[in-house]
Formats: sequence, C-alpha cells, structure tokens
Amino acid sequence: MEVKFWGVRGSIPTPGARTARYGGNTSCLELRLSDGTTVILDAGSGIRQLGADDPPEGDVVIVLTHLHLDHVQGLLFFPPLFDPDRNVTVWGPPAFDGGLLERLARYMSAPLSPIEIRELPARVSFESATTKFDIGPARIEAALVNHRGPTLGYRIVDGERSLCYIPDHEPALGQDLARSDEEWISGLALARDVDLLIHDCQYTDGEYASFLGFGHCALGDALAFAHRSAARRVALFHHDPSHDDARLDALAGEAEERRRGDAGAVELAREAMTIEIE
Repeated sequence: MEVKFWGVRGSIPTPGARTARYGGNTSCLELRLSDGTTVILDAGSGIRQLGADDPPEGDVVIVLTHLHLDHVQGLLFFPPLFDPDRNVTVWGPPAFDGGLLERLARYMSAPLSPIEIRELPARVSFESATTKFDIGPARIEAALVNHRGPTLGYRIVDGERSLCYIPDHEPALGQDLARSDEEWISGLALARDVDLLIHDCQYTDGEYASFLGFGHCALGDALAFAHRSAARRVALFHHDPSHDDARLDALAGEAEERRRGDAGAVELAREAMTIEIE
C-alpha cells in the first residue's frame, strides 16, 4: 500500500506563506492498494488538488470518517463527480437522522452551494459504513471513536500491510492513556500493531486544557496512544490552523524526542508526502 497526503490541516483551510511547507488544505489522503485500486480518505479541500493533479482512473471510492465541514468541503470540487461515465461510491458513518446522501445535502444544496449534490452527473452511490467491508483486496474495519458527531476510525488491511486512520480523535477524554485498561481506550483496537498510524495531533500539551472536550488530541496523548497501540510508524495529522510551519517544526522535534525509545518512527504529515507501507 502507498499513502499520499493531499490535505493535512484541521478545522479550516489555511493557505499562505506561513503554512506552505506543511500545507494548508484540510483532510484528504490517497491510498493505493496492492491491485492498483485507489481509495480516497476524506474529502476536505485537499481533494480538489488531487482531482486536478492526479485524478484516479476508473471507478472512484471515497471513505469519509465524519461529516464535519473540513472533511467534506472539497467534495463538489472533485472533477470525477462531474463525469457521467464515472461510478463513484461514497462511504460514511451511519446516523439516526438520515442517510448519508441526505446529511451531505444539508451542506451541498441551496443556499450554501450553487450545485445540488443530487444533480452530480456521475453515477454516485452513498453507503453507510458497516463494521467490516471490503474494497478491492483490502478489508476495512470501522468503529466509532471519541469525536463530536458520529465519527469513524478505520483500520485497512491489504495482505500483510495495515494502516489505521483516525484523524479526529480525543482518546484521553477523562482518562490517563498510560494507565487505562485497553478496552476503555477509544480506537485502540483499530490501531493495534498497524504498520502506519495516522492520528489526530491538533494541540500542544499546553493548549489542550483550553480545548478539553472539543474532540481533538494533544501531542502527549497522541504519542501515548501510539505507544499503547504498538504502531510501527506514526504520522501526526489534522494540524491546528493557528500552527504555522515554524510551530509545526518545533512540534515535530518534540515528537521525535518524546517518541525516542519506542520502536516506530514518528513524523508530522505534510502535503505531497508519500509513504510506502512495507
């Protein structure tokens, strides 16, 4: 499997010179499976660039973790959705207040959008993610995680390679991750022993106290979660819009220092970064 990052920012796009190195687009990843199938994880503003620079061929699969605006705001700017010859499947979290299409249409309809999602020319189907489903050669496991609104984390296994994607997550809410029983840690079963963990790290430890309960993770808790999961490699994700490149450089250095002694490498995700999962 190979992962390419097209958007790594959280909450709102932050274009400009101060965020140029890490990138200002919101959440979007491109995952290429062993048979060449492409899976797009989340449809933040980064999906527009993906569609412009490297549009996938054939059928398109988009997997959404949740429906907060920073994870879906690029959907109507993705060119394959305007191709009447394309089949597109959009997976997302189930909810009691309507199907996935109906919930997405709350954003992608008048007066918020000039285009109705139901008017898209492509042949688009909207599916509620079950606990386990298959895409190409990969088995996808989904589970609810601690974040506001119905939010899924995903474990993706393709042969002997594995990835866990939990971009919006507050696993430490009300507990000490170093001491808690494993069954009480949100998302841990999804991340257990994966080759690559892509995980929320929106706040510094000092910032977190002011945002407790907002649904995002501090650096120390992200590293504690990675340690408990025994992930072999960690990419910290969903960078706060107030964190410019210099601030993220400092956070990356702190992460490397604090991760020292664990078996797996840690890094901050950047736009255009590619990781081959060995």
